[in-house]
Amino acid sequence: MDLTLIKAKADVDSVPNCRNNDDILALATRDTGGPSYAVELGRLDGKISTRASVRHHLPHPDFKLDKLKAMFGLHGLTLTDLVALSANSPNEFTSLKARAESILRLIHPMQGSSNICARRRLTSEWPFRWNRSPQTFDNMYYINLQQGKGLFTSDQILFTDARSRNIVNLFASNNTAFEEAFVVAITKLGRIGVKTGKHGEIRNDCSVVNKIF
Repeated sequence: MDLTLIKAKADVDSVPNCRNNDDILALATRDTGGPSYAVELGRLDGKISTRASVRHHLPHPDFKLDKLKAMFGLHGLTLTDLVALSANSPNEFTSLKARAESILRLIHPMQGSSNICARRRLTSEWPFRWNRSPQTFDNMYYINLQQGKGLFTSDQILFTDARSRNIVNLFASNNTAFEEAFVVAITKLGRIGVKTGKHGEIRNDCSVVNKIF
């Protein structure tokens, strides 16, 4: 996704103030592969940008299903949306810092239902061995979960918890069903926290808010 994002950003930056960074991220997410779908554009970038302001919106890798459902539910997302969007992490709905910290903890003894050996191999092989189709956005994520190869608790719990297992099994056996559910979920995700008018801006630099002169 990084190369896609860089290219999208470079193309847009060649025409000043033509597109906000939230739209760029949405377009880059679609163009990394997988199903093609119409991206709803027109979002403005926020005027506040702090880690603390978004931390409570990001699921932690150690979350069980109840916490995941509660967090996604606050934004109007269903259990099916949750499972469908999980295949897209860490691109869209996962804290990269939290995942990095979890990777570092792999050197220590671990407990849980995930395949411990698979998780330890992550230090040298992730993500190319874990997902056997690393360059393709498909349903392999769910097949891995069926085999106990979820990287984190928040991944594997989707299969071990009976409430979401049927959805995982459906997506693992039917890539079309997964893609259709993903398009619905990612579209709903894009409608969360939309800022318009005086509440947002088109940033000159996506990493910082615009200066007020």
